[in-house]
Amino acid sequence: MTGQVRGVQLARLLGQWHALPGRRRSPDYAALAGSVRGLLADGRLPLGVRLPAERELAEALRISRTTVTAAYRQLRETGHLASRRGAGSWTMLPGNHRVASTGLWTPLDDREMLDLGVAALAAPPQLLSAARAATEDLPRYLSGAGYHPTGIIELREAVADAYTARGLPTSADQIMVTSGTQHALDLVLRLALAPGGTVLVESPTYPNALAALAGRRARITTHGLAGDGGWEPDLLLGSLRQTRPKLAYLIPEFQNPTGHLMPAWLRERVVAAAHAAGTDLIIDESFVDLSMDGTEVPPPVATYDRHSRVVSIGGMSKPYWGGLRIGWIRASAPQVQRLAAVRVGVDMASPVLDQLVAVHLLADAEAIVADRRVQLAVQRDALLGALARQLPEWRVTVPRGGVTLWAELDGPVSSALARAAEEVGVRLAPGPRFGLDGTLERFLRLPFTLPAADLVEAVGRIAAIRYDLDRAGRQRWREPAVIA
Repeated sequence: MTGQVRGVQLARLLGQWHALPGRRRSPDYAALAGSVRGLLADGRLPLGVRLPAERELAEALRISRTTVTAAYRQLRETGHLASRRGAGSWTMLPGNHRVASTGLWTPLDDREMLDLGVAALAAPPQLLSAARAATEDLPRYLSGAGYHPTGIIELREAVADAYTARGLPTSADQIMVTSGTQHALDLVLRLALAPGGTVLVESPTYPNALAALAGRRARITTHGLAGDGGWEPDLLLGSLRQTRPKLAYLIPEFQNPTGHLMPAWLRERVVAAAHAAGTDLIIDESFVDLSMDGTEVPPPVATYDRHSRVVSIGGMSKPYWGGLRIGWIRASAPQVQRLAAVRVGVDMASPVLDQLVAVHLLADAEAIVADRRVQLAVQRDALLGALARQLPEWRVTVPRGGVTLWAELDGPVSSALARAAEEVGVRLAPGPRFGLDGTLERFLRLPFTLPAADLVEAVGRIAAIRYDLDRAGRQRWREPAVIA
């Protein structure tokens, strides 16, 4: 079990949980149960946590205890709650759920869902030929134990060469291969952050990074990103100087979820400010290859590092395929050796065959990435066009790379919209998933990784739900009856 959530805490997470008005209206107990299921689905309410007593939650929500009792009963019936008399009720999931690629719990029978919660592309056609070539290379590794804690030398050299080509001279000794970018982040946190250490992150930011920081019991401070320009230089640099965090986690290339690109001059100033504050920088470069519209990507943040303050992480998931669990860490050679020692307590090494596949894909990187950029530009423009036609009140900054749009909605309805969209076969990642304490309800992340036709269809369904909420809302209010 992970602990207990108090009534006021759960009330804050639930936000505007009430049933939708009008013809879609359901009983309040059903709406409350549905909202709790939604929190479990998007990971904001952990599994195995004890929910508040019925009376406590009723007081926090200012509703009748009968409503809470009925909601808990429905959650038990659907397999989302386990109760024991005198001990309380704990969150769980029914047996017909799985973990999706977003990290969210989803039903097994959701194959027809248009999933806009996933910011990743399907595999490129070159993957099959890379896999065949990798199997031909495999025999020369079979006589050994197969454990390579820092990665096979071919892949480390290929990744190092890619950094050198970007203007950052790098040797294979400075590269550690990991089982994905998230694994890379976890290893860096294990090495560099003691429980309770302070970490500065952008707001909004990548939700799985927030989950990793929560796992280390980090004290998180945030720097808010502006709608158009991204990072406010004075505020960002001031946060580093004033809070002096142990770590700062930043996504300077096509930031997830906003799509912003940090300029070169700010990168240099951030590194200088971090050094003065005694802060180590974790730079997530997951989207660095996916520029569009001829956008020139500035030099890597580590280019400006003279004191081993910058650790860069990246991987194959975004430009290639999420199913190929290959990531990496670029750091000083001594840091790589310390990371390898930390890794022994997590896993021994990444799979050799997967690494060989990655070597062949990187050898064909120029063609693969060029195709990805063209594909993403077409899909981005299709999504932008559909939003302009059907949801013109929403504000969207056009990203010059990456795979996501960050939409500012016409009201604080992100979570409610996500719940309603599930009913019409669209899965959304609401704004609060990308921040702390249930904020960002006016925002929604929309990846453009699905085919263009699917994106247009998804926007049509979202628009119908959004307008239906408005119409139903107007139907709710009536003149009060006068009783004389």
